[in-house]
Amino acid sequence: MLSLQDVMTRGILSCALTVSGAGCSAPTPSNIEPFYDPQTGKLQLLKYDSNKNGRVDTWSYMDGTRVLRIEIDNDENGSLDRWEYYDTDQKLEKIGSSRANDGKEDAWSYAGPDGSVERIDVSTRRDGKVTRTEYYEKNVLVRAEEDSDDDGGIDKWETYQTGRLAAVAFDTLRRGTADRRLIYGADGSALLEVDAVGDGRFVAAPTGNNQVKEGLAR
Repeated sequence: MLSLQDVMTRGILSCALTVSGAGCSAPTPSNIEPFYDPQTGKLQLLKYDSNKNGRVDTWSYMDGTRVLRIEIDNDENGSLDRWEYYDTDQKLEKIGSSRANDGKEDAWSYAGPDGSVERIDVSTRRDGKVTRTEYYEKNVLVRAEEDSDDDGGIDKWETYQTGRLAAVAFDTLRRGTADRRLIYGADGSALLEVDAVGDGRFVAAPTGNNQVKEGLAR
C-alpha cells in the first residue's frame, strides 16, 4: 500500500496541486480529496483513502505543494496513531505515535542517516512535554534518560546491553548527578551501589540498604 507521500512523489497528485487543474493529463484519483485556501487558492489539505474502502485514513496538511505533516489512522478505529512531520526540504523529520493507541500523541521518533531509529522522545505524563529520551543503535535500545519528577532536570539514567536492562542510576539527592545505581545481572540479580560524595565513583552499598534497593527497583 502506497503512503500519501509516495503517491505525491510519483506525481499522481499533479492535478490536485493546482487550483484550476490546467495542464493536467489525468484526473485526481477518486480516493484523494483536495481542499484549498479560499483566499489564496493554495492547497491546504489532502484527504486520502489509502485502501479505497470508502473511509479516509490519511490527512496531509499542505502549504501549496509542500507537505507540512501527515496524520494517519492505520487501523481505522477513529483515532490517529501516526503523525509524520516534514522539514523545509520535504524530508521526514520525526514520527509521532500514541503509546496507548488512543489517539493522543505522546512519543516522537527520529531516524539516523541509515533510516534506523536513533532517538525516541517520550512525554511520560502525556502532556506534550518530553520527560524521557531513549537512544537506539540499529533500532536497539542502548540507553535512556528521564526527568521522573518533572522538575526540569534528568534524575534517572538507564543502560541496556543487547536490549536487556543492565543498570539504572538515580539522583535521589537532587545534586544533578547519580548517587544510587542498580546493576542487574543476566541471571536477574541486582547490586546496589552508591556514590556518597559525588565524585562519580560508585561502591557497593552496605547490606543494610536492602530496603533502599527494593524501593529503587520499584
